[in-house]
Amino acid sequence: MTKSELIERVSEAAKLTKGKAELVVGTIFGAMTEAMVRGEGIEIRGFGSFTVRQYKSYEGRNPRTGGSVHVKPKRLPFFKVGKELRARVNLSTAPLAEDDGDDVEVHERKTAAPKPVAAAPAAAKPRPAPKLREEHLSEDEI
Repeated sequence: MTKSELIERVSEAAKLTKGKAELVVGTIFGAMTEAMVRGEGIEIRGFGSFTVRQYKSYEGRNPRTGGSVHVKPKRLPFFKVGKELRARVNLSTAPLAEDDGDDVEVHERKTAAPKPVAAAPAAAKPRPAPKLREEHLSEDEI
């Protein structure tokens, strides 16, 4: 669902003009964004919660060259699905929406033939396997 589809649904359900429905949706998203910019969490019972996670700086690797790259500290939004939404989605028998093909699905990554890898420059060391950091995992994955 896109933002314009959501506006359309709000317009129909609340019997509002599209302009007023757009204002309602924009106000909600704006308030949520402002709260997260301030570092506040957002909890919508039965739906889920939005939090801001703080990540420390670290030395990463450029996958193309294998060279070391400094990654600055950052704050990123994180969504954790609520129990009720998780259960409703899991019990749904509706077919999944058609994929537009612009991203790689997990099952495709596991089953697709590996792509040929270009040889790294002679001076570059082989890359170590990426380490999973606990801060990048949701509570369910830990």
